[in-house]
Amino acid sequence: MAWQFLSRNMAMLTLAFAVAAYIYPALFLPFKAVFLWLFAATMFALGVVLKPEEARSALAHPSRIALGVLCQYSIMPLLGFAAATVLLWQGASPALALGFIIVGCAPGAMASNVITYLAGGAVAFSIAMTMVATLLSPLLTPSLVELLGGAMMQIPFWPMMQTIVLSVVLPLMLGMQLRKRLGNQLQQAEVIAPGIAAIAIIIICAYAVAANHDRIAQTPWLVVLLVILLNGLGYLLGWFSGRLFGFDQPHKITLAIEIGMQNAGLGVALALKHFEPETALPGALFAVWCIITAAGMTRWQERKVS
Repeated sequence: MAWQFLSRNMAMLTLAFAVAAYIYPALFLPFKAVFLWLFAATMFALGVVLKPEEARSALAHPSRIALGVLCQYSIMPLLGFAAATVLLWQGASPALALGFIIVGCAPGAMASNVITYLAGGAVAFSIAMTMVATLLSPLLTPSLVELLGGAMMQIPFWPMMQTIVLSVVLPLMLGMQLRKRLGNQLQQAEVIAPGIAAIAIIIICAYAVAANHDRIAQTPWLVVLLVILLNGLGYLLGWFSGRLFGFDQPHKITLAIEIGMQNAGLGVALALKHFEPETALPGALFAVWCIITAAGMTRWQERKVS
């Protein structure tokens, strides 16, 4: 089916649309007006597929969520700091190096919830981690950036909270309410919803490339390599952290995805608002790369299970 094709081939489609956005950025720049609506669509779709028993299971283990968020705000900031240090050693500008610290200090990405579902992870645990990490981000993100990068960002707390409620919490709850009323159509909806979420994520990544076209064109290869390492080591250390904590397979998969994927879109926005445009480069590249690798991982996991 077409919907299953979209969700199962999200990595290939994300790369194809990213290339198209780089060649023809004008085609994707209009999506700026619906950027948050696309985020909302992913959360609505997740609400449709989220089983009530999974939500109860996640809330029954608050210590598991706390451990996950602790890993989120320790592993990735330190990896971002290491990448920034390497760049400075190679003579890169402080503005570019700071971009990696901002990416590392961002909360988990909303797209990670969809990737977790497609990879057979613990969806409720993923959503809980993303929500808690995002709610803590107005305090923790600028504090960690100041600690590791020597710069303080001013984040408008209440507008950010409003955005989170409107683009994450409300669509998720609406999706969960719709699930209760679908009846015999629930099985069909569970097939369609991941496809809708995949479309939204593909467009989001394409827009990120289009909006940063000129900066990507001048990116040094070392920056690309460090983006790849930041993402890959995040997955790896997230997985081993899950093993250390005694998590089962679905929760280890989820923790690896949550740690390896960052809300690079938030990082780009903060960089453009508070620092030089060059600081947004790592976030723009990471936004596309982590979706490609995560979607590819879901495809590999699906073949492994089948």
